[in-house]
Order: sequence, then C-alpha cells, then structure tokens
Amino acid sequence: MIKSTLSLLIVAGLCFSCSSDDYNNTIPVQIETPASYSFERNAESSVSFDGQTTRILMAEELLNGLMDNTKTEAQLDAMFAHVEGANDFSDANLNASGKNVRSKVAASQDYFSANTTLSSVIKSDFDLWISEQANTVFPNWNNVASAGTAGQLQQTGGGTIRYINGKGFEYNQLVAKGLLGALMTDQILNNYLSPAVLDVGANRDNNTNNVLEEGKPYTTMEHKWDEAFGYLYGTEADPSNPVLGVDEFLNEYLDRVEADADFTGIAQTIFDAFKLGRAAIVANDYELRDAQANIIKEHISKVIAIRAVYYLQGAKSQLASADFASAFHGLSEGYGFIYSLQFTRQPNSDAAYFSHDEVMGMTGQLSEGNGLWDVTPETLDDISQSIATRFNFSIEAASN
Repeated sequence: MIKSTLSLLIVAGLCFSCSSDDYNNTIPVQIETPASYSFERNAESSVSFDGQTTRILMAEELLNGLMDNTKTEAQLDAMFAHVEGANDFSDANLNASGKNVRSKVAASQDYFSANTTLSSVIKSDFDLWISEQANTVFPNWNNVASAGTAGQLQQTGGGTIRYINGKGFEYNQLVAKGLLGALMTDQILNNYLSPAVLDVGANRDNNTNNVLEEGKPYTTMEHKWDEAFGYLYGTEADPSNPVLGVDEFLNEYLDRVEADADFTGIAQTIFDAFKLGRAAIVANDYELRDAQANIIKEHISKVIAIRAVYYLQGAKSQLASADFASAFHGLSEGYGFIYSLQFTRQPNSDAAYFSHDEVMGMTGQLSEGNGLWDVTPETLDDISQSIATRFNFSIEAASN
C-alpha cells in the first residue's frame, strides 16, 4: 500500500514505478508537474542558484560598458574576467563576488572538458570583440562609418545610432548574443543538465538517500538542476513563476519566440520540463529527469535557431531600402545567434545541432570581403534555409 507520507503525487502523462516494502510487486506512481518552481525541505526552500544570477548581472553590466566609449580595454576585460574584490561594477555585491563571466564561457563538462583548445579559441573570440570595441570603435565613436571604416550610423527617420566596425558589425551585439550561447546555453544544456554532472561521484546515491550538502537544505543533484534553471530565470523577481523578458539573454529571447504565434507554448513547455525534472529528482526518478532534460535541450536550442533566422530575414528589406544601420544591427544579432548554434544540444545525443566548423562557415559568409556592406539576400536565404531545415521549421514561421 502507498503510505500517506509520500511527499509527491505526480500527474503529467509520464509514469514510473516504485517497489513496495509490503508487497513483492510494483505500484504505478504518477509524478505531477508542480504549479510553480517551488521546492522545500523542512519548511525551507531547497532551491538555490545565486551564482547564476550573479553572472547574468555581471554580463549585463559588461554590455553596458561596451556602449560607454570612456571605458578602456583594461576596464572591459576586468568586467569580463572579474577578480574578487576588484571595483569593476556599479553593484558592490558583484564586486565582492569571486565569480566571473569569462571562466564559464565554453566551459561545459560535455563539450569542453576534453576540448580545452576549442574552449580557448572561443574565449579568445570574446576577448577580441571586447578589444576591438575599445580600440577600433570607441576612437571612431563620432565619425560616420563606411565600408572598411568604423564609426556610427543612424537608423532611417532619425532612429537609434548604431556603432559598428568596418565590416558593419556591432561588437556589443556579438558579445551579448554570443554569451547567450557560450555561457547560458552551454552551461544549461551541456553542463548542469548532463548526467555527467548530475550523477558524478556519489550524487545519485546521495540524492536517493536524501544526503544533503553540508549546511544546505538540498542535495547536490537538486542544486545542479537548480543552477541550470538559474541561467534562464535567475533575474526574475519571482523565479518560481517567471514572467520573461527580464534580462538581455535567454530569458528575453524565449519571451520573443513565445510571442510568435507559430511558436506559442514553447515557454510553458520549457518551464514545465524544468519543474517536472526537479520533481523527478525529489522522487528519485532519474529516467523521468533525463526525459525532461531532453525536452529542455531541444526547445532552448530551437529558440536560438528561430532568432537567427528571424534577424537574417528581417535585414533583407532594410538592406533594400538602404537603412544600413537597422540592417547591420539585426545582422549583428543574427551573427551572434548563429555563433551560439554551436552550443545547442540535440536530445538523446552528445552533439550540437551545428558543429563549430559549420558555424564558422556561416559566420564566415557574413564576414568575408567588406562584411555586412557586401552581404546579399541570397546569402541570407541560404543560411536561413540551412538552419530552418536542420531544426525542422519554416523560414516563414521564424520570420514573423
């Protein structure tokens, strides 16, 4: 018989069985998707992801710094690779933190623990973008940009001024959308949701036997899952019931994709999988946990692909009307999303949807010659079709 002290009843279309101490058979039990991402132990929240919130806030301050032409390369580098106690940020709590952004770029267990060479290459990309912003774009801040010359361009009709390099790229957008992949996506999909991290050492036995981290109200496995959750929802006012659109990274662009009628429901799918996966960990159902991780991998990956196509397609009409500032802004965002495709994860696989070499091939098409000044609608369509086909959606659906 099922004892009344069971802490979870689960409903949600997925079942697992547990052995009864009283009978030599199995009893079907269903795990219900919780209404919110709220889990407690002994009347205390067992959810913790402070480190993820800290890195998101650091990354946001770095983006602000990249648009402050009084900053030096050394100051921007210090924000990227913060050292505990250094006065790099406006937030004293960030300054006091021993965490930083750079160390977690391209640093997942599954993709980069055995490929430190590629990790170094990717970190160097960010170092270069930061350096070029400080040493090429900032000195030309008030000059009009042209092919081969950095400077500023204003969007048609007196719109926003964009600050670009000689190829038309906004480095702040490359850094922002690149971090969305190399930090947030890589850490969620290829690190914290990986069985190699969740089950390492005695984690599974400890979780099953309710062995907590010393002085903490959670098991290590619970905490690792929460850290994945934190890279998406960590700056929400109430992460247990997120509203989306509250940061400049995955949270914002999940909100954008959710607003597209062709993809409405994707946000709930991801949130439900996070909640059910966490409930499965509490219930010691690791098969159900991994099934939810695969749902998250598939759909977060799709968010990146959809936005890549969205920006490539949106730029075509702007190029045709010679609104280069608007077109280059969108294409810089698109470049960053394409760059982030190498950090996606196919479910039930150890591979990204696009390899590093494939991504470099696509970004190379956008960068060759005079870069965005020379890009053609045919190139944008070809790259868009490659992405849409790989992810099994239409260009038209992603273009809304």
